[in-house]
Parts: sequence; structure tokens; C-alpha cells
Amino acid sequence: MPVIGLLQMGAPSSWDFTAFRQGLKDMGYLEGQNLAIVYRWVDDDLDRLPGLAADLVHRQVRVIAAFGGVLAVRAAKAVTNTIPIVFAYGGDPVQQGLVASLNRPGGNVTGMTSLSGELIGKQLGILHELLPKASHFGLLTSDLRTPAYALSVKEALQSAERSRF
Repeated sequence: MPVIGLLQMGAPSSWDFTAFRQGLKDMGYLEGQNLAIVYRWVDDDLDRLPGLAADLVHRQVRVIAAFGGVLAVRAAKAVTNTIPIVFAYGGDPVQQGLVASLNRPGGNVTGMTSLSGELIGKQLGILHELLPKASHFGLLTSDLRTPAYALSVKEALQSAERSRF
């Protein structure tokens, strides 16, 4: 039976895998029948990432799905160059050194990105157009140790400086 390893940032309560499971079902895979999924949660303790990634490799999973940020992908990439690693990441995977390029990722890492970190400046600009008299804007973000969040803050600050909010 094929085994997928899921390496997740956060805790189980912070994720909904309904669509993930439905996609597998659409391809003929049903968890517990002809497919096993091994879940590994960081539970907001980033120091656990290397050990959890190594555990998935030890279990000889067929693919590692690293969701929730670049740190999970880096941890998986550090322990295997043969098991495919698939990511969903909002930042630029080329800039973060995850893949060689978007159209030819190379190696054993691939995935999808929304490049959301780079869009924060555009979003802030639109917000300023909608509220031109506003002089202060706030940005709520998560753990700044995570590169995507740190990039969002950096992009927002640079955009604000350019626009002189």
C-alpha cells in the first residue's frame, strides 16, 4: 500500500484536509483502503521539524507533502534527495532555494505557489487608494521566524516607504 507523509506546520486543528482527500479519492485512492497517510504535526515547535522529516524518510513514504511554509519543505529537503516532496507555499520557492526555477524545478521538490508575499505591496497600494486619507495601516501576521511571513512584513514596509503612508 502506498504511503504519503504529510509534514505540517501548526496543529491538527489548524488544517482541513477534505479537499486533499477528495482529490485522492477522485484519483481512486481511499485512505485506509488502498492508501495510507502518515501525519506529522509540528504543533508550533519548529525545532521538531528535522526529526519529523527524518521519521517520514525512515518510514519510506512514497511522497512527502510539506504544507504550511518553507521551513517544512526545507526540513524534508535536508533529509532526502530521492523521495518526491510536494509543497504548497505562498512565497517565492526560487528565492527561498526550494527549486531551481518555476517552470523547471529540478531535483525532487515541486509544488505550487501563489507568490502572496510579493503581492502585499500591491494590496497595500490598493488599500491606500481606497482610503487615501488614512495615515496608518496594520498588518496581522504569524510567526516572523517563518520566511513567508517575514517577507510579507518586509514587502509591506517597503511599499509603505515608497508610498510615504
